[in-house]
Amino acid sequence: MERLQKILSQAGVASRRAGEQLMLEGRVTVNGRTVRVLGTKADPAHDDIRVDGRRIKIVERHRYLLLNKPRGYVTTRSDPQRRPTVIDLVDGVRDYVYPVGRLDFDSEGLLLLTNDGDLAARLTHPRHGVARVYEARVLGVPDAHDLDRLARGVVIDGQRTQPADVKLLPVGRDANEARLALTVREGRNRQVRKMCEAIGHPVTHLKRVAIGPLKDGKLKPGQWRELTEDEVRKLRSATEKPLHHRRHGGHGGENRTA
Repeated sequence: MERLQKILSQAGVASRRAGEQLMLEGRVTVNGRTVRVLGTKADPAHDDIRVDGRRIKIVERHRYLLLNKPRGYVTTRSDPQRRPTVIDLVDGVRDYVYPVGRLDFDSEGLLLLTNDGDLAARLTHPRHGVARVYEARVLGVPDAHDLDRLARGVVIDGQRTQPADVKLLPVGRDANEARLALTVREGRNRQVRKMCEAIGHPVTHLKRVAIGPLKDGKLKPGQWRELTEDEVRKLRSATEKPLHHRRHGGHGGENRTA
């Protein structure tokens, strides 16, 4: 017997958190009875478990897709406003996969889609602190004090962000903008954009270039590929390491963490 939200996650229906929401909305039944209590357990091998009337299937094989999300797509399976979703970009995939974490509608970059609920839960849980690396183009050029504030943490939505690695990247001739590489280990809503706004340098373009050990500079916007077995192994390993922050000295072009 296992918790129902874990079964839904393992079946690739949704992440555990999203599975809990499905239960609270009364969309999950076990043997014909609606289940809203989050601690409810069931046996996926014998019980008739359904979501919106459709019986779930235990995943026979896990899929791990790396997508380079373009701007103009929402990171959900469906959208009430009927905007394009990232699922539209992996139209040929018949397995029920879902995005791990989110990228804003106006942001682009690497996004993982999978039906491996256990891995998805570990990647999104704050205690594992899996690093995400973003490249942000911002208005104006942050000085050493601004970079230090980002590295140490700024207050957004009433809560201070965790320490981040910050690096000033080379930029073209335009002296009115800058490029930053930001490594964060938490997944708060629109976090990088809000962090940059907090120091007075709003983001004009945002791209995620790494998820833990996952990188791919050759994947063009809108393209996706399967992860290799080695990449899956490294990704799992990244979720098993304790959250810690390395210290670096210097300003500007060097990584800074506090």
